[in-house]
Amino acid sequence: MSDFEEARAQQLGSLDEEELISSGSRSSFQRFGFRLTGGLKSIAGFLGHGPIPLVLKLLCLMLLAGILMAVLVKVSKVSHFHEQKKSKQENIYQEVAQVKAEMGRLCRPCPWDWTFFQGNCYFFSKSQRNWTDSVTACQEEGAQLVIIKSAEEQSFLQLTSKNKGDTWMGLSDLNNEGTWYWVDGSYLFFRFMKYWNEGEPNNDGEEDCVEFRGDGWNDSRCELEKFWICKKSADSCSNK
Repeated sequence: MSDFEEARAQQLGSLDEEELISSGSRSSFQRFGFRLTGGLKSIAGFLGHGPIPLVLKLLCLMLLAGILMAVLVKVSKVSHFHEQKKSKQENIYQEVAQVKAEMGRLCRPCPWDWTFFQGNCYFFSKSQRNWTDSVTACQEEGAQLVIIKSAEEQSFLQLTSKNKGDTWMGLSDLNNEGTWYWVDGSYLFFRFMKYWNEGEPNNDGEEDCVEFRGDGWNDSRCELEKFWICKKSADSCSNK
């Protein structure tokens, strides 16, 4: 046999083996209900008639149940958070109401912008008026242009007025020149005469109203505008 014929015979042998293997494979697949021409469709059909779809369904159900559970947990947490927030707000409102109630029961003998001293309340003005308008301003507050009753009160008012500037008190001789009366109609006691500044009162230019000036008292013209001090009795805590 020539070399050509020998090669040809080997090639034909190989083809026979491939056909045999192929034929065997086809026979095997056909026994299990497959057709080579069916391809993936046949495989899908095989899976569709087996137990795998049921497993997949169970897995899907378990996955959906897990997702639903996670959503419910999240909703529950959000709801719990809102309830806590609402509860905190209610607690804050209750605390504020309680504080307001407690403040209402606190004893404050004087209004907020007044100063307490020895049982009385004092208002130190931030603006200036003439003596007559100062008297009216105090009356509108249920008070009087200040009347001095003691040495301690005098020291307290003199020091405060010295820091502010010239300040009216409730003393004048408008009704009778040289006779000094407080706004409540009472006379100026002799023991208070020592508080006049040196050389005062001198009635220089119809000076009929009295002011705090420097370290003592001074008579001045009533139409001039100065600071003023109002005085009224402090409230009693026992009445609250």
